[in-house]
Amino acid sequence: MTEVFGSPVLRVEQPRRGPFAKSRYKVLDDAGTVLAIAAPADSQGHVEMRGVVPGKSNLDPRAVLLTTPDGDPLYIVDKQAGREYTEILTPEGDSYGSFVTERVGRRYVVYDGEGALIGMVAVDVPRTNFEVSDTAGNKVAHVRKKWAGLATHLLTTADKYAVEIFDPVPEPLRTMAVMTAIVMDMNLHESKEIT
Repeated sequence: MTEVFGSPVLRVEQPRRGPFAKSRYKVLDDAGTVLAIAAPADSQGHVEMRGVVPGKSNLDPRAVLLTTPDGDPLYIVDKQAGREYTEILTPEGDSYGSFVTERVGRRYVVYDGEGALIGMVAVDVPRTNFEVSDTAGNKVAHVRKKWAGLATHLLTTADKYAVEIFDPVPEPLRTMAVMTAIVMDMNLHESKEIT
């Protein structure tokens, strides 16, 4: 699974959709080749549709199923209710790792599937830059949310992230660094929906 995200430079994008649309993501390499896609999923990994009345999505539980473009499952990003815990699961439902809030919107700790601390994510004040570091404090990745303009920000779900990996980064931290873009979007940026 990890070879899908082998490129040191990746992009994570949400298609431009209305404010009532649920999360969908594309992971692309630097050349624009789609490596993976994500669609909303329920806790069993099945694709689900959004109800008519949206909630404040950064507090609602969410899950997206990440697959290859051919539909082979890679991971499930399972954001629990609130902003405290997001787990990355294998297609079989086993834990691959997790993001746990240490300071809401400012600092997250990253664990592997066994519960061992493997890194942390530091967030800047505007919540557009995410520095991923290992347990020794070495920066292993930088994730940057790109500004798309006021109308796009307020009226659509479209967000774009640039992910730069400072190789060599061992697994599972490397994959968790890539997942940072989706996890931070689900936790910090989806609340722009109309409530």
